[in-house]
Amino acid sequence: MEGRLKQPTGRYAGKSASERKAERRRKFLDAGLRLFGDSPGYRATTVAALSEAAGLSTRQFYEEFRGLEDVLAALHLQVNDLAEEAATEALARNAAQLPLPERVAAVFRAYATSVTTDPRRLRITFTEIIGVSARMDRQRLARRSRWIELLCAEAAAAAARGEIADRDFRITAAAFIGSVNGLLHDWAAGWVDATLDEVIEELTHLLLAGFAAPRSGGDPRP
Repeated sequence: MEGRLKQPTGRYAGKSASERKAERRRKFLDAGLRLFGDSPGYRATTVAALSEAAGLSTRQFYEEFRGLEDVLAALHLQVNDLAEEAATEALARNAAQLPLPERVAAVFRAYATSVTTDPRRLRITFTEIIGVSARMDRQRLARRSRWIELLCAEAAAAAARGEIADRDFRITAAAFIGSVNGLLHDWAAGWVDATLDEVIEELTHLLLAGFAAPRSGGDPRP
């Protein structure tokens, strides 16, 4: 019928409603990375300031997030996801070709490069998230558990290849993750006078020593 109105398609400026929603969310997260990861930091940022930095309204903010803590939580997961992707890709590339010391060094360097290339990622992951809330503590510990599982899986694979003695590596992995968090935090804060390469080398030596440690009262050889 001539002159009939078209049904709305949900598209505006060539983008669907879901695409526009994803774009708004990305803008808020980009703004959060700038404000939380640099200045003024998470605790001094307001919803109004974040919305202004994103070029959006506070109404649009509350359509995407319940509050600023949701933005911090999403950024923390984003940084960890990127680091995990970098580490697992490095492991996949080097699993069959390199002996254990070089393999561990390559994987840990991929992780460290991911979290330190952008200082804002480093600050969000190791500084801004600390002590925010019980919810954020649970999220941080949950991601730490994922890293522990990844380390334990690689240690078990190395033991199966006869590179190290087979044992329960969970305490070793947990101790290493704590060392990574502490040393990278202190390095980022300027409290450790070392280059990133020196920090990576030291932590790699620590992990290899932990992997090679014998069972309680046992022989370190496989």
